[in-house]
Amino acid sequence: MLHYYKIVSTDPSVNCQLMPTHVHPQHHHHPPGQGHPPAAVSPSILRMSILERLAVAAALIALLWGAVVWAMMG
Repeated sequence: MLHYYKIVSTDPSVNCQLMPTHVHPQHHHHPPGQGHPPAAVSPSILRMSILERLAVAAALIALLWGAVVWAMMG
C-alpha cells in the first residue's frame, strides 16, 4: 500500500517518513542523452484486419467441426 504522510516537522527528534514504502529508482535501458528505444508492439486481435479476423474465425470453426466429426466417428 502506498500512502503519504502530510506531517511536516522541523523538530529533528520526530522520526516521520514522507513515503513509508520503498520505491526503487527507475532503471534506464538506454545510454544517457539518447532517446528511449522503440517499444515492441504485442500481437492483438484488435490490430488485425477484418479479413484476417474472419480467416481466424473460419479456421477455428473448421477445427471445432473437425473435432466433432472425429469424435462422432470414433
